[in-house]
Amino acid sequence: MSNQIKKIAVLTSGGDAPGMNAAIRAVVRTAMYKGLEVKGVMRGYQGLLEGEIVDMDSKSVSDIIQKGGTVLYTARSKEFATDEGKAKAAEILKKEGIEGLVVIGGDGSFKGAQGLSHIGGINVVGIPGTIDLDISCTDYTIGFDTAVNTAMEAIDKIRDTSTSHERCSVIEVMGRSAGYIALWCGIANGAEDVLLPEKFDNDYDKLIAHIKDTKAKGKKHHIVINAEGIGHSTSLAKRIEEETGMETRATILGHMQRGGSPTCKDRVYASIMGAYAVDLLAEGKTDRVVCHKDGKFVDYSIDEGLAMTKTIDEYMYEVSLHLGRS
Repeated sequence: MSNQIKKIAVLTSGGDAPGMNAAIRAVVRTAMYKGLEVKGVMRGYQGLLEGEIVDMDSKSVSDIIQKGGTVLYTARSKEFATDEGKAKAAEILKKEGIEGLVVIGGDGSFKGAQGLSHIGGINVVGIPGTIDLDISCTDYTIGFDTAVNTAMEAIDKIRDTSTSHERCSVIEVMGRSAGYIALWCGIANGAEDVLLPEKFDNDYDKLIAHIKDTKAKGKKHHIVINAEGIGHSTSLAKRIEEETGMETRATILGHMQRGGSPTCKDRVYASIMGAYAVDLLAEGKTDRVVCHKDGKFVDYSIDEGLAMTKTIDEYMYEVSLHLGRS
């Protein structure tokens, strides 16, 4: 090989997402295929600061592709957020002879990776891993497909009991300030209302009026999917019951959406992204983020990727409204 890199490492950072293990596996095995030595950093940037670096080989990543979570674990790190912390982390990597680092995580994780590159001279490549789908430079993030399917299946079950009891159900899904899981489930589960942080104007009177209207037309149950970024599901359920007379229950799906065996898409896309990241490092590149854009796997500079913006698809949102209200 003509490149100078001989040893790389991989870590997972931020919230865990199904498919991260597939990406780890692909990084390790692609590195080995290219003749590189590969290390695993335990517990994200905090583990890096504490020197939790382990050897990785083909056996290390056997039988993990089907597992949820991350075998490298993940943690938050206040110390790493400082320039001093990043400099310390870079020195630890250099002492280990590690010249390149693959970071699987979200926007915050990529900013941290940039710091390692700019302050410490470590080649870095990011892979988008978050169930929220809220990284603007990519149409796909590891874990979203599994999480949205987990939420969809749970909402199907809640609809069964909601129908049996002629109830309204307010179901809160994850996503922080992003409404992608809520929107997709709103369409997939046939919800009557979907509340998204990108679209909701706090007009609860409009929501109440719609529930009253469907009830007057003879509908016996009502599903409201509420994004985590709006929240207050329990108090909303209480208000709906008080103002409509319809028995209402709130269900917060919570961290169940992060777990579970990844879907085929999350396994395949994560594997391709992991291999792609190693290719970039092997070419001597740094400050790159691997993305899936317009049906293709591509890479952008981290600066360019972080500067991009995306919003809820307007047509998808309109479809969710008229399908739920027709």
